[in-house]
Amino acid sequence: MTAEELQSGKIFLLDKPLDWTSFQAVNKLKYKLKREFKELPKKFKIGHAGTLDPRATGLLIVCTGKFTKKIPEIQDAPKEYWTEIKIGVQTESYDTEKPEILQTDFYHITEEQILKALEKFIGEIDQKPPVFSAIKIDGNRAYDLARKGEEVEMKLRKTTIHYINDIKIDLPFVSFTVGCSKGTYIRSLAHDIGQELEVGAYLTQLRRTKIGDYSLNDATSDYLENDFRFSE
Repeated sequence: MTAEELQSGKIFLLDKPLDWTSFQAVNKLKYKLKREFKELPKKFKIGHAGTLDPRATGLLIVCTGKFTKKIPEIQDAPKEYWTEIKIGVQTESYDTEKPEILQTDFYHITEEQILKALEKFIGEIDQKPPVFSAIKIDGNRAYDLARKGEEVEMKLRKTTIHYINDIKIDLPFVSFTVGCSKGTYIRSLAHDIGQELEVGAYLTQLRRTKIGDYSLNDATSDYLENDFRFSE
C-alpha cells in the first residue's frame, strides 16, 4: 500500500469494537495512515459509509481518497445485522446505554407468539427512530437533546425489513438475523417487537454483518491496533 494508492481510493472493511463511535474508528485509522504514510496531504479525504452506534459492533466501511465519492452509493445498500433482544423489560434508549425499566411478566409468552410478532414486521413498515439517535432536530442531534432531559418528538418514517431469519428463542432472550433497508433502526425494531408482544423489549446485542455485497467475514479490527503496520 502507498500514499498514492490511498489518495486514488481504497476501501477498508473494519470490524468496529464495542463502545467505539464510528467517528472514533475513522479518526484512529486516519491517524495511523497519516503517521505511516507521511506523504499524505493534511486534508487527506477519509470517511465511513454508514454509522454504527457505540453499543453495536461489526462491519464499518471506510473509504479514502477518490473512493469517498462511493460513500452515498454504499450507504444506500441493504444492511444485515445479527440481533439479540431481551423481552419483558425496556430501556429509555431501546438498548443497553440506559438502565432497565418497566419490567413485565413475560412467562405467558409462547414461541409461537414471538414468531408471529416477528413476522408482522417483515415488509414496509412505519418506524419511529429512538430519541437517543443522531438525527438532527432544528440543528441539534436528538441524542444531545435527550441526554439534557429535553422533550424530543421523533417523526415516523418508512423503512423496509426484507427478512428475519435464524431465529433462536431462549427466554428472555430472542436472537435473529435481520435484513433491512437504509435508515432502519434495529433498536426501534426491538422496542416495537416488545410493544407487539405487550411485555416490552430492548436491544441487548447488535452486530452488522453485511452492507450490500460487503461482508463482515472480510473485515478486521487489526487496522485499529496500535502496533499494526500497513507496510508489513
